[in-house]
This record gives sequence, structure tokens and C-alpha cells, in this order.
Amino acid sequence: MASDPDHPKPKTSRHKCPACYKQFNRKLHLIEHMKISYHSVHQPRCWVCQKHCKSFESVREHINSPLSKTNCSKIFVEQGCNLCLKVLDSPSALKEHKQMCCLVAPAPLGTKITPCIESNVTMSGSIMDEMHNGKAQKAVAMDCEMVGGGSDGSIDLCARVCLVDEDENIILHTYVQPQIPVTNYRYEVTGLTEDHLRDAIPLNEVQDKIKKILYNGESVGRIPPDGGKARLLAGHDVQHDLDCLRMKYPGFLLRYNIQCGTHDPYEDCISVMRLYKRMCGQDHQQVFRLGDEKANSGFDSFRSMELEKKAPDELYEISTSDYKCWCLDLTKDCNPGS
Repeated sequence: MASDPDHPKPKTSRHKCPACYKQFNRKLHLIEHMKISYHSVHQPRCWVCQKHCKSFESVREHINSPLSKTNCSKIFVEQGCNLCLKVLDSPSALKEHKQMCCLVAPAPLGTKITPCIESNVTMSGSIMDEMHNGKAQKAVAMDCEMVGGGSDGSIDLCARVCLVDEDENIILHTYVQPQIPVTNYRYEVTGLTEDHLRDAIPLNEVQDKIKKILYNGESVGRIPPDGGKARLLAGHDVQHDLDCLRMKYPGFLLRYNIQCGTHDPYEDCISVMRLYKRMCGQDHQQVFRLGDEKANSGFDSFRSMELEKKAPDELYEISTSDYKCWCLDLTKDCNPGS
């Protein structure tokens, strides 16, 4: 039936997500969206419109894609840093920022074949102690180089691994003897030959050395919720490296899967550590409200009727993050902006 022009249908109010700006006809749909989106201050966002995105790559697509909002794209072209995606107040501020934002490439370690470099770097103190003292959590960067195994050389085998601390000191740098025969050294990418692995350390010994570094005195399989003395682990596709090392490490202690074009474990370790420390230096807002545990425990603590009565901004405050931010809520008394 045609609508009566003299009596138009009333416009239904739309329910807008305060984080990603999606709109819904029903409040219930907005609530369900908030439950599965895990929006929070931890997520990367556009510096122009403040839209939350799932990753920094999504922010880059939001700004640079043909479908990006004209205002965001225009402002970013004039005032945005294409490295960290931050938007500055003026062209002069942007120029000064870019000089600091561009990280210097690490110097090569060299081509000398050394079976194993192992330092006596001391890494004492717990994560919580360091957070209470106003220091960032101690982290270790790790990177592996893979050769190929199997009949077609497609099985990734760890043949070289490097770990560095936050001061870029080498903790461990060693060649690894794979557990099955190498059928493709992938020399064009790895620079490795049979000579490099001739006196390499067996994988099980390398595993023990890495566990000792990462767990730092904590019992394997019994790391406390706050991390205790165990170290944060940053890396280039770090989960894949752990898989090739046939090791497991708690997910809440993993940081960043940052890819780059180099294929040298030492240089990659230094790169990822510099990127990790740069991320830690970003302004970061904490929203945990002391004494209000229910408001910080997610949607499951509220009944449906309670959620229906809350404004979108209140729903956002309840939302918990699944984004692997640098702080990952390991402590509840971080200072805002720290």
C-alpha cells in the first residue's frame, strides 16, 4: 500500500556504535555487535575521525582506500605520518615527527660462521615490579630463519634463531640442527649453506636455552596471571617461529606479528624490538575504574535488560579487548597515557 504523503511514517532512530560507527535498527543488534567486536581503547584507530579498526593495516586501508572518507584522506595526506599513521597539527610538526619516527636500520651482524653466541645478560625482576616502578615491561625479541625439509623442501625447519633484549644486546644467537634432513637451504633468502649447520646445536638444546630465557625462573606451565618474571616475547610472525621451534608460550605474553623485508634473524630482532619500544611509547589511555569490577568484567556480568537501558557510550566502556595491545591489561593500575 502506498504511503500517505500527508502522514509520513515516523523516522526510526538508529543505534550507532561509538567505536566503528556502524548503525543498527534495533538496540539488541548493537549490543550483539559490541559483544563480538571487542571494541576498546586498545584498538588502533583513525587519528582524524577516531574510528576503531581491527589492526593498523585496517587503519591504513581506511585512510588510503578509494572508498575512504574524503575528510580523513585529505587531512592525512597533508598532516599524517605514513609510518605510524599519526596525524600532526601542522606541516612543520609533521616534518619534525617524521625525523624521529623513521627508525634507523640495524647494522648487520656479519657473515662469520659462529655456531652459537650466548651472553650472560641478566634479566631479573618481575613484570609487576617494573610496572609499579613506572617502567615498561621487559621484553625479548626473537626471530628464526627457516630452511626447507621434506621431498619438495616445503616443510619449514628452524636453522637459525636470535634473541635480543630491549637494549639490543644479543642474548642468544645460534644455528640449529633440524630434526629431519634439509632438502632446500633456500640460500637466496636465508644465506645459509650446509657449512653453517655442520656444528649447529641440536633443536632440543636450543629449546632449553630459549625456555630458560623466556620463563626467567618461572615454572613452565605455571606462569601466574600477571606474568610473574616471565618475559614478553615480540617477533616477526612469532607464533610461526614458535611452531617451527616446536615450542609453546602463553598467548598473553606474545606481542606483535610485524613483518619486514629482511631475512636476517639478528637484524629482524633489532627491528622488531625498536618497533615494540616505539609502540610502548605511544599515548595510551586506560579506562579501568578502580572499585567498579562489574563494569570492567565484560557483558556477561549484566542481564539483557540492564544492557538494553545503557547508552552506546556505556556499552563501549563495558566492552573488553581481544586486541593484543602492548599492555594487554597485565596490570590494572597503569597510569593514563603511560
